[in-house]
Amino acid sequence: MTAESFEKNYFQIPRAEIGHLRFILESYDGLALARTLDSGSGLVEIACSPSRREDVDELLKTLAEEVGLREVPVPEVLAPL
Repeated sequence: MTAESFEKNYFQIPRAEIGHLRFILESYDGLALARTLDSGSGLVEIACSPSRREDVDELLKTLAEEVGLREVPVPEVLAPL
């Protein structure tokens, strides 16, 4: 699977919760990937395969309530991988 085949969404999260978010996502082996784009502002990118979209959306909905995750528009400038 190439990077282009991942669906990406962008979220703001309290800085103190970034590690918790990554831990949760990594515990669901292969469900989604998280990338911190700006640790100072808590901006993260979450990528998943289209076949896992429904599962990821359910998890993100729960995380929004638990850790204050909120979706934001695609940043104008993205750091390369």
